[in-house]
Amino acid sequence: MKKKCAECALLFVMFIFYICGSGGNDAVTVEAQDHEKRAMEDLTSVYHSILSGVTGEFLAGHEVDEAFLCWFEAKYGKAAVINLAAHVLDGEMDAQLWYELTGNTMHVLWLLYCQDTGFQSYQLNHVQQLTCRNSDETVFCFTGDFSLAEGWCTTEYLNEQPGGISDCFSDDLLACMREADVLLMNNEFVYSNDGEALSGKSYTFRALPERVELLREIGTDIVTLANNHVYDFGEEGLLDTIAYLKAQGITYFGAGANLEEASRIIYYVANGRKIALVSATEIERTTQFTKEAKEDSAGVMKTLNPQRFLDVIAEAKKNSDYCIVVVHWGPEGALMYDGKQYKLAEHFVQAGADAIIGSHPHRLQGAGFIQGAPVAYSLGNFWFSTGTLYTTVAQIVIDDKGDLSLRYVPCLQRNLKTSIITDEDEVEKYYRYLASVSIGVGIDSDGRIHDKSADDYGTMNVPYDSDLCETQVLGAIDLDGRVIDIVGNLK
Repeated sequence: MKKKCAECALLFVMFIFYICGSGGNDAVTVEAQDHEKRAMEDLTSVYHSILSGVTGEFLAGHEVDEAFLCWFEAKYGKAAVINLAAHVLDGEMDAQLWYELTGNTMHVLWLLYCQDTGFQSYQLNHVQQLTCRNSDETVFCFTGDFSLAEGWCTTEYLNEQPGGISDCFSDDLLACMREADVLLMNNEFVYSNDGEALSGKSYTFRALPERVELLREIGTDIVTLANNHVYDFGEEGLLDTIAYLKAQGITYFGAGANLEEASRIIYYVANGRKIALVSATEIERTTQFTKEAKEDSAGVMKTLNPQRFLDVIAEAKKNSDYCIVVVHWGPEGALMYDGKQYKLAEHFVQAGADAIIGSHPHRLQGAGFIQGAPVAYSLGNFWFSTGTLYTTVAQIVIDDKGDLSLRYVPCLQRNLKTSIITDEDEVEKYYRYLASVSIGVGIDSDGRIHDKSADDYGTMNVPYDSDLCETQVLGAIDLDGRVIDIVGNLK
């Protein structure tokens, strides 16, 4: 009976809204004004019925009250409030309803509310608004190991090219990178003229500060500094790197002048949804050349002992629709991911990760799923070594229904140039290899990864099955049969 009375009240309010907006003679106007006053009183009742009926999950954990609903009504209209109330009264509180009513999820609505009212203004920190190329999908692109370090093979090759950095990638790959809604590079070196190379470390990478401009040229939006080379020239080199990235307007995360900065979450708002990115490194596993950030000292965000990073993931997920984890992990030169990577991935997903993108092994490792979350264990050397190696631009795609998927663009690093593979036979070899080093996945002809444990897997056309594909690629040999070291350079 109580529910029916509430429904009748809603119908009455809808009728009053109609009368108030119909115009007419003065008598009708006076009557309409009286009705409008009554309507506002009933609207307060509607607000109460919404707030008393909703769940915390439906509100995405935000402190929604009458002030928010008043803002919501002013921005989206009375009909949206009535529609919202009707669904709540019927017990239909799918979080997707906010998006259907407004084109924004609850997390994005809360940001807009904070922006318009000044309430909880801290929510606006580290949030970037994106205008995507397509309104029906958002595309985040990720690359593996990349180096502009002086004296390293890639930079020496770059110095010889008449077209500069553009000659180091195929035209179609450059277009893919530049057209991404967000392109994230793994910045495996420092930008600095200062500092001393760490004593005893086998490889130390430092680029001239002016090289940072090349990131913009290839379309980079954000870099992860959570790796084992961003501290190669000590705290001074790391702080210089941060300063030069800031000057160029390149977003960075995964390291900082202190723990607060190193652990910060980067948020993007794209096509009405809020996406969080977090980053950390498990490397080094034994040595401690790369310093972990502390409360008052510079360093990287580490996840070898994961709890602190798990707390960051949990916070990111609490405040966003999706959380993407970017992690530096695994043994160098390995074609298959190991048990430590898998165990960490489990922890990340349990903490709230919706997708995981890995790097560091210098080889393209396989993909998998953990509780429905896609994991790219290692993207390999994107532009880093002299060997002929498979690599990729990994894409996290969020479609208009809110479904998240992982896609691999098939790429090859050969003769210090990285290109998209276009020959059909070579594309097939690439995906067969990727499937062979993956577990529990199928790969379709567009490079999209599918979970074999999903209920609808049997209805999909997935020509590359991880249980059926095999590879003859070896860990110590590149695709041309030449011997390479653990970072992918020819011996």
